[in-house]
Amino acid sequence: MTQLTANFSLAEMIKSETALRKGLDNTPGEVEIGNLGILCKNVLQPVRDHFAKGVKVNSGYRSPEVNAAVGGSKTSDHCRGQAADIEIPGVANADLAQWIADNLEYTQLILEFYTPGVPDSGWVHVSYDPKDLKKQNLTATRKDAKTVYLPGLVA
Repeated sequence: MTQLTANFSLAEMIKSETALRKGLDNTPGEVEIGNLGILCKNVLQPVRDHFAKGVKVNSGYRSPEVNAAVGGSKTSDHCRGQAADIEIPGVANADLAQWIADNLEYTQLILEFYTPGVPDSGWVHVSYDPKDLKKQNLTATRKDAKTVYLPGLVA
């Protein structure tokens, strides 16, 4: 098993329930594997070290086929191995997103489908492109059955 950092393996960063269910290949290339290592080193491992709890990776790398199957953006950072959707059991997703915003460098941070007062609702999307550490913060929510992105972390 290839370890990307002390607590993150390549296997968990490419695991996809959708790929398994639909028989899709979700094998990354060398560039994507390198990007996953950079994401883990700069974001996921520091999160794990700070909270001292396991970080659940809901979605890491996605092949173009897997990304299409989950309805992801055609330009998704997941397809380059530069993004992960994460949660930490027992830590409110709004608190997780705020800690990342306050303490780490990143490209984009999205608090996705969080319901105030429901700590484990939604998840946190975080991307890391070393050439574009713009620290963009967004909140994804549903309005009239469509996904709407609000500026900032709205919890």
